Amino acid sequence: MNPAVPLPVDVRLMNTTAMVLFLTFVVFGVVTGGRWLARLPQFDIRSIAVTGDVTHTNVVTLRANVAPRLSGTFFSVDLARARAAFEAVPWVRHAVVRRDFPNRLRVDLQEHQAVAYWGEEGALRLINSFGEVFEANVGEVEQDMLPRLNGPEGQSAEVLAMYRALQPLFEQMDIPMEQLELSQGGSWQARLDTSGVIEFGRGGVDDVVPRTQRFLKTLTQVTARYSRRANAVESADLRHENGYAIRLRGVSTQANVLPKK
Repeated sequence: MNPAVPLPVDVRLMNTTAMVLFLTFVVFGVVTGGRWLARLPQFDIRSIAVTGDVTHTNVVTLRANVAPRLSGTFFSVDLARARAAFEAVPWVRHAVVRRDFPNRLRVDLQEHQAVAYWGEEGALRLINSFGEVFEANVGEVEQDMLPRLNGPEGQSAEVLAMYRALQPLFEQMDIPMEQLELSQGGSWQARLDTSGVIEFGRGGVDDVVPRTQRFLKTLTQVTARYSRRANAVESADLRHENGYAIRLRGVSTQANVLPKK
């Protein structure tokens, strides 16, 4: 049996070149064919299926508003831009957009859950359950009474966390908080639904909550001295190191109270 004779270098080079050219032609053909296929009218986006949270979102209106902002076919539509278009709609916090062959999009929505108003009185902004500020029609809020929170821009999550830590303490005394504000200097102030004002001073949750607990623990005893109840608190200042100052409606003197050891 004769041993195999290796092909000359120039022949191998020609074969390699031919193979490369052939593969290039195939790839070019596939790409061109794919682009042609993607432009066929059969693959134009013809419908959008919407699922998820749609409590505040009218699906028909949503489709009408978003559809003109979508371009391309099933294959070429930019899903990132489509998602941004849906998330630009009021009340929509997050959208997941998927292709549904051959000519549909499926969108799963997550709406904002409003838990508080944000900003000064009359501001038309809300805070969701994640502490994010968003704009929407406040007339569509289901809850009759939402608290009003306020503070420096970018600190809405911190203010919401403080409200969630303090509100149960005041609820137990039947004097729930109506407003909570963080000043530019970092000091906290609350207004109760009885119009009473509480000055908490500075600090985070770990500082303010113990301070508040000490105040509420002795509040009933203090108000009872003057034949008043907790809802008679007109103002309280908890910024004192070893106690607090309190003013009661109908009582002319201001009590400086030291917590019992």
